[in-house]
Amino acid sequence: MKIFEQRRLRVLGMVLVLGLCMSGPGAAQEEQQEATAAGADDSEEVAEEVSEMSEEDRATMALDSTATQWSFQFAYQTMPSYHEDILANGQTRKPGNTDFAQLRIVAPIPLKGFTILPRLTLRHYENPQGQSGIGNTEIFGLIIPKSWDWGSGRFGIGPLVTLPGDEEVARDEWGYGLAMAVVNAKGNWFYGILVTQVWRAIEPDQQRPPGPPNDTNPLGIVPIVNYKLAKGWYVSNGDMVAQYDWESGQLYIPIAFRLGRVFVKEKHTWNFYGEYRTSLIYKGWEGSAVKNSYRINATYSIPVG
Repeated sequence: MKIFEQRRLRVLGMVLVLGLCMSGPGAAQEEQQEATAAGADDSEEVAEEVSEMSEEDRATMALDSTATQWSFQFAYQTMPSYHEDILANGQTRKPGNTDFAQLRIVAPIPLKGFTILPRLTLRHYENPQGQSGIGNTEIFGLIIPKSWDWGSGRFGIGPLVTLPGDEEVARDEWGYGLAMAVVNAKGNWFYGILVTQVWRAIEPDQQRPPGPPNDTNPLGIVPIVNYKLAKGWYVSNGDMVAQYDWESGQLYIPIAFRLGRVFVKEKHTWNFYGEYRTSLIYKGWEGSAVKNSYRINATYSIPVG
């Protein structure tokens, strides 16, 4: 346990060092001071832009996980039932965890030439046997150069690290990879896509699972579709994480519906929603396939400036 905590602290330290290095890579002290001053100027510009935003723009910003704003998300999701059909190998499909509580924090770092959006996702799971514990903590740093931001949307890419979780409810292994996102807003629509790819890193003192080695996790594809209704209400396709398994060539696609409302205040916004999700394509998928899933969410956002 002590070794595990030391490794966790080392990774967190590496992420912090990476962020600091990216704010002025290879620069001398004088250049760093100039960059800091320029960053301060940029922050003032962002503050002016935020003050000039309409309520509709702020509502769109509340739906945008790539916007330059502090974000604190609190969610609870329950998965009371899973599909338990027979797989191709003759075994019954195993159910997954029964519920989880999620905390997600986004802490923007606006710089002169680009913005970094570090995102930390922490979940506490419970399985059907009544065991509970921390899942695979995710640290994601989206990097968005100014030239990749066209006003109504943006494109970003960055490193993704997953930390080991409690083996009763998650994988006891590290993961390293990349994630990229592209989003755009037009009229009442806000849409985009998030793609993630992680490779497992088996520690030397750990035993590999039986069978041929495969350190490539499934490709994650998250389509984003939101439509704004009147008075802050909106509908969305929800948290649909489609997965493609490189080894088996199988695809898992969930389908979801989300109804939410955004409350825009002078200096912050609240985003409340409820969501239902089930599995759409899963027959050839060897993992668990949720039958009924329900989520409630509250997100508190503060635009930078």
